[in-house]
Amino acid sequence: MPPVPKLSVTIITRDEAANLAAALDSVAWADEIVVVDSESTDATVAIARRYTSKVLVRPWPGYVAQKNRAAEAATHDWILSLDADERVSPELAAEIQSLMRDEPPAPGYRVPRVTFHLGRWIRSTDWYPDYQLRLYDRRRARWTGRLVHESVKADGPVADLSGELQHYAYRDLSHHLQTMDRYTTLAARQMRDDGRTAGWLDLAVHPPAAFLRNYVLRGGFRDGLPGLVISTLNATYVALKFAKLWELCSHSTSTPPAPGAAGSSKSF
Repeated sequence: MPPVPKLSVTIITRDEAANLAAALDSVAWADEIVVVDSESTDATVAIARRYTSKVLVRPWPGYVAQKNRAAEAATHDWILSLDADERVSPELAAEIQSLMRDEPPAPGYRVPRVTFHLGRWIRSTDWYPDYQLRLYDRRRARWTGRLVHESVKADGPVADLSGELQHYAYRDLSHHLQTMDRYTTLAARQMRDDGRTAGWLDLAVHPPAAFLRNYVLRGGFRDGLPGLVISTLNATYVALKFAKLWELCSHSTSTPPAPGAAGSSKSF
């Protein structure tokens, strides 16, 4: 009989003291937990060490490099990658444990992710089912990507699981807006690096289309006022992304005038 495969859970962290314990509690059944921390200034490392002896602290190299480093540090080849603001639901835990009774046939498995925001689980808009490839064989898959939207790329067809990965992405609307600002900046930079540009048509067409897709086609209206708010913010994300891309492309070669030079608005 072939040996039963074992599972390593990997989590990368930075200043996640408020979230980490709940995330680790949800995977306490795993064979191993590996935490790679990016020099947190809060109690993240101390909390991690209550759950596992395998805690690495290293400088931040970017999402892809850090997640691949966590997989390399694991003892076992099968990896479940988890973010600190995520929880493995009991249903997903049972499904993974059942799958791991034998060597899983696919190189990777996607899981549906559901986000809790504005007082409810959001199962509409672009946010759901938000499939994420998080369970994978590191011999046949690894993290890829650049500035934003890193993902696991597998050598071969992947399969889907049905148990949900629970996501607590935002504390409130202010946190949501702060996150949007950070990620739209990264998205704009990546689009610029890919040779994309933006003009009035992008700003006039894409945000309204995103709102209609979220609120009407993907059922945001079913979630009441939270669905309307999220659909609006998802459209705002698109608008900010293209506006920042336009700004980068339009002003990247311009140099501000020196103090006192012609055209400077500063007076002395």
